[in-house]
Amino acid sequence: MTIWKLFLIAGILSVFQLNAQSQKPFDYLDVFQLEYAGDPQISPNGEYVVYRRTGFDIMEDKSKGDLWLLSTGDTKTHHKLTSREVNESSARWSPSGDRIAFVSGTDNGSEIYVYWTASNAMAKLTQLENSPSNITWSPDGKHIAFTMKVNAKAPVIAKMPEKPKDAKWAEAPRITDRLKHEADGQGYLKPGFNHIFTISAEGGAPRQLTSGDFNHSGNLSWGATGANIYFSANRNEDWEYDFRNSEVYSVNTQTGVINALTDANGPDSSPQVSPDGKHIAYLGFVDKVQTYQTEKLHLMNSDGSEKKELTSNIDRSISDAVWASDSKGLYVQYNDLGLTKLGYLDLSGKLTELITNVGGTSLGRPYASGSFSVANNGTIAYTISKTDRPADVALLSKKGKSVEVLTSLNDDLLNYRTLGEVEEIWYTSTVDGRKVQGWVVYPPNHNKSQPAPLLVENHGGPILNYGPHFSAEIQLYAAAGYVVFYPNPRGSTSYGEEFGNLLYNNYPGDDYNDVMDGVHELVNKGVADKEHLYVTGGSAGGIMTAWIIGKNNEFKAAVVAKPVMNWISKTLVADNYYGYANSRYPGQPWENFENYWKFSPLSLVGNVETPTMVMVGMDDLRTPPSEAKQLYHALKLRKIETVLVEIPEASHGIAARPSNLITKVAHTLAWFEKFK
Repeated sequence: MTIWKLFLIAGILSVFQLNAQSQKPFDYLDVFQLEYAGDPQISPNGEYVVYRRTGFDIMEDKSKGDLWLLSTGDTKTHHKLTSREVNESSARWSPSGDRIAFVSGTDNGSEIYVYWTASNAMAKLTQLENSPSNITWSPDGKHIAFTMKVNAKAPVIAKMPEKPKDAKWAEAPRITDRLKHEADGQGYLKPGFNHIFTISAEGGAPRQLTSGDFNHSGNLSWGATGANIYFSANRNEDWEYDFRNSEVYSVNTQTGVINALTDANGPDSSPQVSPDGKHIAYLGFVDKVQTYQTEKLHLMNSDGSEKKELTSNIDRSISDAVWASDSKGLYVQYNDLGLTKLGYLDLSGKLTELITNVGGTSLGRPYASGSFSVANNGTIAYTISKTDRPADVALLSKKGKSVEVLTSLNDDLLNYRTLGEVEEIWYTSTVDGRKVQGWVVYPPNHNKSQPAPLLVENHGGPILNYGPHFSAEIQLYAAAGYVVFYPNPRGSTSYGEEFGNLLYNNYPGDDYNDVMDGVHELVNKGVADKEHLYVTGGSAGGIMTAWIIGKNNEFKAAVVAKPVMNWISKTLVADNYYGYANSRYPGQPWENFENYWKFSPLSLVGNVETPTMVMVGMDDLRTPPSEAKQLYHALKLRKIETVLVEIPEASHGIAARPSNLITKVAHTLAWFEKFK
């Protein structure tokens, strides 16, 4: 056989192999290979972007992020910022663009580092008591401000006698007298308060600017002259119980004198000083004590006078705002009907939509996410969202007419996988005729003329939203042969305040009908096989799943993940126990017992006939394991087929570790397969 024939055969075989490989669906081990680009920070001159590249460590079974530097021009520079193999985050350009400050892990915690772009030199600036956050350069580039927790001593109730030498006594009791003393994913919170510090950009001793038993957190913004730093906090005497309130303050960087600039009853936060120093933009709303309220963008003079609301005519929450370099407007991020968008807002309140596909930084489920930054010339760097990719870094030109995607982090993996097609649907609620949004994901290479088993995935929150974003969990379900339906029922964000607040004193309620109306729509259209319906969801999605199987027997099987089953018990044991009364249901549980019980899925457990897996993280402080066990124990006593899956060392975010994400999906699919 001639040589050219051998090459021809080899070429044909390689094409067949490539095609065969490209037909491989997304699978479990692919989860470990995923990466996403986050927090893209464009340099002041628009020539470079530094971003955090986050992926999974298969051996350590955890996520890890490091910083990468990327050019926006023809040179196509793209390399890791440092040679250190540690977690790096919070990259921020100096005003002149010659340095990058960032936070990096060390053997003794996180510290602030500076990287010089001209020489590629790097230096550690700090030796801190705790990890720094919210790092921000001064306008002259000579100082960096940051926040950090300052430790305090726990209360002492009784003085114990000294133990004898070498005695093996029990550990001392842990005593707290704080309203908030634990947090899901963190566990017990050591006593202390967050304060604002500054440090020379050349290193040295940090200087504490704020004091007192108050927490000063959130982003910091320097005034144009560097004389003041603006921040949000609650420094009221009863701040611990006035937890929904905060104000915008200024602190003088020389004297430490603090002045309050706002006094509205509600959360005023995220102050941003205009480049010319004349105005401060900030987020907030007047608290009406309800389930959902949209964050409004406000404007005031730098001394706190002449306040006005810029987004009063925009019925969407503003999640982030960045001043244009000419101080004539702001670039804002907001969610709109399942999409995360960027727009330009002038000082009269006129909004011009610029970008509609921000996101992609939530790998597990298709939640809204993403971030952006703006160069002095108006060029925007942002995380671009696609249904078949986690986030990459994209650039919108200064004239807003062209988008360039600068990275392709997952092409080596996902170009050779066939993913499920994502399709948006709208349908009509039988409750009140409202239009409800959802998404359908089809199995790879699915024939849409053939009904398929339907897997309903209910989102958490419930004050959150799903969108057309990449989701490892959803793609794994689709690869197993299920049509996946994930809706945004009433109570979801991105529709507006009235829609989100429909759950006030009615949760779970008509959102159940919204979900079931979508299921019936897909059955009637021939998309879903009505004899093979399955339902799952986590957190608020677990609540909805438990509510659904208590209301009907249409599903072959259910997986209820990290649910609330009993609002009376959950409200007083969760890490955020103090925040439910009045915003979710009127009064405290002991004041409104019947109402809390009426909306508890446990009240319907006597109706459940659906085989149900119950799943929870063993370290969950948000929906504690005792909630999941109430459902499991009730079903066992009723002899309904059930199983309890407890995931060790997992908090409320079960899927934070990649192996746990796989555990969650694999057990869900195994349970559903049992009842096909």
